[in-house]
Amino acid sequence: MSADTWYTIGDILNGGWFYDNIGDIANWSFIVLGFFGFFYWMRIQKRLNDQAANDPNQLK
Repeated sequence: MSADTWYTIGDILNGGWFYDNIGDIANWSFIVLGFFGFFYWMRIQKRLNDQAANDPNQLK
């Protein structure tokens, strides 16, 4: 049944080998990726803000 499959996947992801070996790496990877994404977006946003400030014909 499909319920057995989902419970098995849940058991693997909730504890044991997967979480001990992969869980911490995955968590830190998402945190680092989030910071890189945030700073990348802030760089793009600054460029767009500067471009908007220099364009007098743009609606604000």
